[in-house]
Amino acid sequence: MLITDMTMPEFIAGLKESQTIFLPFGSTEEHGQHLPLDTDTMQVYATVKAAAETHKSFVAPPVHYGICRSTSEHPGTITISSDTFRALVRDLVRGYYGQGLRNFILISGHAGKTHIGALIEVGEEMLKEFSDIRLAVINEYDFCYKAGREVIEVAGDSHAGEVETARIQYLFPDLVKGTSEREFPDFPDYILVRNKQAYWSGGVWGDPGFASQEKGEKLCRLTAAALAEFVVEFEKFAERG
Repeated sequence: MLITDMTMPEFIAGLKESQTIFLPFGSTEEHGQHLPLDTDTMQVYATVKAAAETHKSFVAPPVHYGICRSTSEHPGTITISSDTFRALVRDLVRGYYGQGLRNFILISGHAGKTHIGALIEVGEEMLKEFSDIRLAVINEYDFCYKAGREVIEVAGDSHAGEVETARIQYLFPDLVKGTSEREFPDFPDYILVRNKQAYWSGGVWGDPGFASQEKGEKLCRLTAAALAEFVVEFEKFAERG
């Protein structure tokens, strides 16, 4: 049930069928020389829409901005502050709770650790604020990596590499502009740096040369199916007292 497409009566009727909602988060962030800046949002929104077709759930409009630390100096990346992001997530959960939703899946196509940590932090706050809420936080890239582990060939693949390139080749082939060189960033251990692009020049973490449209189709299908299965178990979850 796509909230972007629903009327008010349809929303009311939908609540009789499900109290589960996906809140998809992405980013506006560089993805090498070949993938669109909206890659993270595109992937996660496609996944939750497919999962919701299998197991009926609400799908909120995606958030196209997030906390981008390691890529903040690369052209095209627009990051928002942690305070702004956490405030937005709080307001979204509170707003949808007020509309009758009770099972919240905060799922992010952007896998930055600071970004995911902020989602978990707000999730913990919401558990304390509402006694009748279920809440899950999912790093969609990790979820895809586990669901499609038999398909993926590049060890340690991540940002704009084999997996993301293959999925965008399948979902939005016209938006893939060639490829980028294999690359893994070489940030120093423990030390924070100002000029992040000096340690990660091309903005790729993996090898997009291993991607294919066929591989992308398999990864998208496996991830959506696994997510739909997760929702079934999530709705049954009873926390130990």
